[in-house]
Amino acid sequence: MISETLFVFILLAITIILFAGELLSLEVVAVLVVLALMLSHVLSPAEALSGFGNPLVLLIAGLFMVAEGLFRTGVVYRISNWVMKVAGTSQTRLLVILMLVVAILSSFMENNGTVAIFIPVAINLADKVNISPARLLMPVSIASLLGGMLTLIGSPPNLVVAAELTRNHLAPFRFFAYSPVGLLILMVGVGYMAIWGWKLLPQNTDSKEKSKTRWSIWELLDAYELTGQFHCLHIERNSGLINQTLERAMVASRYGVTIAGLRRKGRGIPVTPQTELRPGDRIFAVGSEERIKVLSKSENLSPLILGEKEKKLVPGELGLVEVLVPPRSRLIGSTLREIHFRELYGLSVLGILRLGEHLKHDLIDAPVALGDSMLMAGGWQQIGLLQAERDDFLVLTIPQEMSEVAPRRARVWWALAIFSTMLALMIFELVPNVAAVLLAALAMILTGCLSLKDAYDSINWQSLVVIAGMLPMAEALDKTGGVNLIVHQVAALGKLGPYSLMFGLFVITAGLSQFISNTAAAVLLAPIALSSAKMLGVSPYPMLMTVAIAASTAFATPVASPTNTLVLGPGSYRFIDFLKVGLPLIVLSMLIALLVVPVIFPLR
Repeated sequence: MISETLFVFILLAITIILFAGELLSLEVVAVLVVLALMLSHVLSPAEALSGFGNPLVLLIAGLFMVAEGLFRTGVVYRISNWVMKVAGTSQTRLLVILMLVVAILSSFMENNGTVAIFIPVAINLADKVNISPARLLMPVSIASLLGGMLTLIGSPPNLVVAAELTRNHLAPFRFFAYSPVGLLILMVGVGYMAIWGWKLLPQNTDSKEKSKTRWSIWELLDAYELTGQFHCLHIERNSGLINQTLERAMVASRYGVTIAGLRRKGRGIPVTPQTELRPGDRIFAVGSEERIKVLSKSENLSPLILGEKEKKLVPGELGLVEVLVPPRSRLIGSTLREIHFRELYGLSVLGILRLGEHLKHDLIDAPVALGDSMLMAGGWQQIGLLQAERDDFLVLTIPQEMSEVAPRRARVWWALAIFSTMLALMIFELVPNVAAVLLAALAMILTGCLSLKDAYDSINWQSLVVIAGMLPMAEALDKTGGVNLIVHQVAALGKLGPYSLMFGLFVITAGLSQFISNTAAAVLLAPIALSSAKMLGVSPYPMLMTVAIAASTAFATPVASPTNTLVLGPGSYRFIDFLKVGLPLIVLSMLIALLVVPVIFPLR
């Protein structure tokens, strides 16, 4: 038993290192944990795989679907538009309203989705009041984490601690049990950001200029240093490109030039790999002066001068859009060539901005990374459709030449009714929470708010696999005596009183949450908190509430939460920016938790 206990602790340490170092993807690490526990015979196959059948996993999957239904029907867009109307031009009022709205939404929706939706809103608001987007984007991420403290479904750690109570045959936390403590921390957090925290945020001029949302096509090209590389070429009758498709012509691979658009007989033609070139076509090409000269000479193309009159015609024939690569994008780690990007989306990538630096060469063979800003060109219709690809792209900037494409809203009232019913079922405990969420997800599909494909695509499978893979780790610690060993060490703090135990649980949970998934941290600490409380003869509720609150304080590093990583690029933040803003907020959250939790959830 001692050797098994040592093995589980070594496995846990390796898991934390892999999580923190991002040496492997999170879901791969979780699956390796399951295999290690199974093959070492620490757990039986049924025990090692039990996490995949846990009601918690199904509940979270259903919540992803419900949140997607709210997005697809435009519910969230209505809220964001309201923020833009009432915020006005006051930076403080704008910050407060934006954080409160994001927090409220995050208490009912998946945090990453909420932040993804509000990044363009924050950028637009920053442009409106003439401040850097960096002053608003980190507060949006923080607000989503603070909002997760408000309700049972606000964040996975809340569900984890509730499930731990149920597993031990204790009454779980109710839907709004988290609200009293969460609201106090939210109010203090918003006040901290409005009074002092925003002063710690960088006033990034580069971020402000790059994130301007109402630029013209030419201003966007200039932002990506492409103005001097945009050319219009005429295909002569004896050109070698005539009757060739773009796929066969291989202009990008042969000449390093991207064909972004095509004008034929006075009108724009969206280009695809199967687009066939004809005599007299005018192509919009992006490449250096030298490469354009080589292409023109080799294929008998005539460069055309784009005067002011011709430039005004370009937006009618070619659209541009700037997007951000979010955490769930399937593009991450793949190259544009490998995924056949143009064939898949009907758009061409003209430029990539990564951590403030422009990628200069071989865009088609550069692996896509989380947080990349990409400038794409193509037909306006394809750009409009791109806004529906929320998992792969987050639309940051649409030029002023195109009115914003709003999502279809015909089913908005159905979505609101379904969402309200789900909340009522959960609040009044008419059915089990997992049943209420699955009923709502099914209703979203049956009423047309969400297609079956959208429902499957909305699920963050990485999160589910991580949760399902880490749940058996807690079982292994318990089975091998590891939990009792940790409990005895943590309970030693109880010699100074239960407050010392709460302090220790908060510090350990919050510390782990800065480097590994906060869900994984909650899964590991919840059984330890409950066992420690039993050993000291105090109520487990304040201890588990402390773990839940601490797990949501992932403020201090850019890797603490995907929401932080998501705003890292658009805000041009550094690691130290998160530390400066987040560390004081973690301390404030801990003080509130230690003072308020025992009042609401008595220790005895």
